[in-house]
Amino acid sequence: MQAKAVAKSVRIAPRKVRLVVDLIRGKDVGEAIAILRHTQRGASPVVEKVLKSAIANAEHNYEMDTDNLVISEAFVNEGVTLKRFRPRAQGRASKINKRTSHITVVVTEKKEG
Repeated sequence: MQAKAVAKSVRIAPRKVRLVVDLIRGKDVGEAIAILRHTQRGASPVVEKVLKSAIANAEHNYEMDTDNLVISEAFVNEGVTLKRFRPRAQGRASKINKRTSHITVVVTEKKEG
């Protein structure tokens, strides 16, 4: 049994979020939360929120034991890109892409044995 949580259209570029998500993939839930709390990256509070949501889904919807949950999958997809323009020299304009992310975290119970 697995429980998942998804945060869509988070206003952080996917390549920045992937650096944080790569730190917690495959770890125990308690260890992952500790890692996220001590990571000095802007994406870590958002990823922590998604992880806590996945834990709550596992506990509430599937009656899993929160003590032996493991992050089985964690990935980041690119969301909608907001396109903006910035004035430049000599009457020109340059395009700025404000990227968004879809963050997915899946937790499963640890195999006993």
